[in-house]
Amino acid sequence: MATSHTLEDVLAGRWLTPATGTAPTIPIDSLVLERSLDGAEADLLAPLDLGRRLAIVCDPNTYTALGQRVERALTGRWHVDLVLLDDPHADQATVETLRHRTAEADALVAVGSGTINDLCKYATLRDGRPFVVFATAASMNGYTSTTAAITDGRGVKRSLPAHAPRGLFMDLEVMAAAPSFLTRSGLGDCLCRSTAQVDWLMSHLLRDTHYDDSPFVLQAADEAVLLERADRLETGDLEAVDALVRVLTLCGLGVLYTGTSHHGSMSEHLISHFIDMFAGDAHPGTLHGHQVGVAAVSMARLQRRILMRATPPEVAPTAIDAEALTQRYGAEISASCLEQWRSKALDAEGAQEVNRRLRADWDALRERLLAHSLPGERLEATLRSCGAPVRGTELGLEPDFYERAIRHAREIRDRWSILDLAGDAGELDAFAMEER
Repeated sequence: MATSHTLEDVLAGRWLTPATGTAPTIPIDSLVLERSLDGAEADLLAPLDLGRRLAIVCDPNTYTALGQRVERALTGRWHVDLVLLDDPHADQATVETLRHRTAEADALVAVGSGTINDLCKYATLRDGRPFVVFATAASMNGYTSTTAAITDGRGVKRSLPAHAPRGLFMDLEVMAAAPSFLTRSGLGDCLCRSTAQVDWLMSHLLRDTHYDDSPFVLQAADEAVLLERADRLETGDLEAVDALVRVLTLCGLGVLYTGTSHHGSMSEHLISHFIDMFAGDAHPGTLHGHQVGVAAVSMARLQRRILMRATPPEVAPTAIDAEALTQRYGAEISASCLEQWRSKALDAEGAQEVNRRLRADWDALRERLLAHSLPGERLEATLRSCGAPVRGTELGLEPDFYERAIRHAREIRDRWSILDLAGDAGELDAFAMEER
């Protein structure tokens, strides 16, 4: 079905990392991607030594999509507790609720995608228990990652250490039958590869931060297939969904090689996190991947606006207004943001060094970065081909709010990106106005 066999090569130990020439160890005992897994659920779990008591964790929608089938298949061979989370959120309060409700279980069986997955992987890490996942939608890239996006008690979303599932089971027919808005979310979540790679490499070249291209090499062949098939996602075409699932899975595995989510989460994710953190009652109910896709289009435009110029930008020391930060976010959240922002801010010496590097060989620097870039127009066309949003207003956001998200998203996390370069060069505000 797929024209790339990278995932199979990784699982078989045939794929070698570019930097070391070695096959990375995958801490997932069983990863199965098949057209259908109907009837095989219990046999998939049997070799994994999960104990005798399992808690199946779903929300009402994922229970209907697959959870009921999994519950029926496992009941009798294990003692099964069903834990239905009504409208769950990936935050610390829900993590604690889940730990309490599953305290008697030896392992968790997550049936769902983003929120269910993050809650289970983080809660079981805290308790030292294993978990497995039955995926229900190709809506995000976190199934195989060892991080979880959890909102802390102050309302700040963080990428926290978690652990990989003991088993990951992906039934293509189930995932292809998911509502199309979920599939569009998955496409948005993985189309940010180009913006994240440019951001991360730029940070490495200008700020000496760590960089590893293994995750990008890992995804390259399947990304090309996905870009060709994206217009077929809207109809639930199995070949198109297979390509999307492979890219999402490989992106998540990239965390295992680098120990970080930087390869799939930079400036575009900061904007999405800002939306989730501060839209409040005006949040349109869009998913993280929808927001990432829209933000990736904006960030691709910003990256190219700067990189296509004949002369480099010039940065000044980062101007941090702690009082304004408190007025925007309140005392508690602003304290966390201030800590994150200060950790990457440019002082006078840092700004001088960044400018020196920009001027030293601007043509070579921008050529290297542009080699990994996809134009915003290409990302926009790919998203539109399956009905996904491409502008802040198409998400349902007020123009003023999306402008604020672009202007201020860099304040909430310590990852140095195009938002910081443009901000310290005095170019971010004008660009944000254009993206309203």
